[in-house]
Amino acid sequence: MKEKTEKVKKPNKLIEIIKRKWLINGIMTFLLIAIIIVAFIAINIIMQKLELTPIDFTQEKLYTLTEESKEKVKNIDKNVNIYYIGYTDDDAAVDLAKQYKKANEKIVAEAVNVNDRPDLVQKYGIENSTQGIIVECGEKSKVLTANDLVTYDTTTYETISIAEEKLTSSILNVTSDEIPKVYFLQGYSNYSLTNNMNYLNMYLQNEVNEIETLNILSQGKVPEDCKTLVITTPNKDFDEVTTNSIKEYINQGGNILWLNAAVMQKQDFPNVNSVLALYGINPFEVGRVIESDSSRIVSGAPNIIFPTIQYSTITKTLYNSDGVVLIDATKININEDKLDELKVQKTDLLKTSEKSFFRTEYTITSTNKQENEEAGEFVVGAELEKTIVEANEETGEVKKTSKMIIIGENNFTTDYPLSQNSQYPIVAEVNNKDIILNSMAYLVDREEDITARKSTGTVTYTATEAQDIIVKVIIFAVPILIIIAGIVVWQIRRRKK
Repeated sequence: MKEKTEKVKKPNKLIEIIKRKWLINGIMTFLLIAIIIVAFIAINIIMQKLELTPIDFTQEKLYTLTEESKEKVKNIDKNVNIYYIGYTDDDAAVDLAKQYKKANEKIVAEAVNVNDRPDLVQKYGIENSTQGIIVECGEKSKVLTANDLVTYDTTTYETISIAEEKLTSSILNVTSDEIPKVYFLQGYSNYSLTNNMNYLNMYLQNEVNEIETLNILSQGKVPEDCKTLVITTPNKDFDEVTTNSIKEYINQGGNILWLNAAVMQKQDFPNVNSVLALYGINPFEVGRVIESDSSRIVSGAPNIIFPTIQYSTITKTLYNSDGVVLIDATKININEDKLDELKVQKTDLLKTSEKSFFRTEYTITSTNKQENEEAGEFVVGAELEKTIVEANEETGEVKKTSKMIIIGENNFTTDYPLSQNSQYPIVAEVNNKDIILNSMAYLVDREEDITARKSTGTVTYTATEAQDIIVKVIIFAVPILIIIAGIVVWQIRRRKK
């Protein structure tokens, strides 16, 4: 009996084709996925090495280093390390700090893990569970907390970023050989740093100034290290000791920032007036400026005005800007005829419009000028430079001067809000803080700090037209193109089958 030959089952051609195609497609898919992953990792590594600045769509550019900060740090020739302890490289605060390196390669910022640098944690007393920023240059250092990078609006409870101001200030602080000392005269005014000018105090310190109050009666004189003496609206006359000390300070070439709110009632301040007279300033009169030009007033209130900023060293970055807001400003009466005799040179900083007038009766409620009221353009801010000693080439004597910046307003430097609906203190409105900080920079002989500063208000999306198109393409067009491409590929494959 013949053995039955076993039938050899032929492979199914269709199944073999499917297997082959699946294998090829599977390999191709795997290779494509691998290429995408490798490309993604490579792009991330390159981007991290390039340390590109993230696109900043906020109106105030809160996450972009300003040109002013870049200018301030670009000439620093010392190595500065900024350590962000407890942060990651993805944090916006770290991104901002890394931008300093583009302005100056000697400034390096990095996020540091607590476990990797226990020496820093121990040296600067940073707790393991908290975040800390260390700005270090040689033996000098400054430690900041996360809370130091923000401030708060007490009326809206809004958090306001001051990260750049604090970082730039800290960098300048640890690299500066000398920090200017500014004294606020105490005991003669209702305006106080601790009472209603906390924001101004903060802004001044952010500009690398050491701020102190001065009671001349207890100290006996103006300290020799005083770079600028700040005098706020006197509510009583100076005593003899204070008057003589201030005059001696002036004769030594000391500088003064004088802020004077509108006078409400007649005053008899002979000693105060004698100090002002050294610069050719006549006593302040009872009254306030009322503005008739509707384009120069705020919210229809003729006593809240936008004075015109005059061009000068102090105001050059603010010239033709929105200006400053003054409330109940007073005119500054300067005796032009005596300036040459007093060796004083005057520069106007702020002036009202020609339609303004000076009202001496606070009981009048009409916004129209009365017959006996003085009208015209008033100086409400001025800089006066008094020559104490002339330069003499024969004796080698160098010129010595005393500068006074005087502004006929004081409320604009306070923490009070401009109105019930205002989100910020008056000092933060428009360019209020800039006019003060620029004045201070000029008086402490740091003209390089005169600038227009970043607003630190609400974060708002304000992309340019080009940026807006890019964002919309990324959000809408790219996903739609991917879906369309998928449908086309699916249809092509379907037809091939």
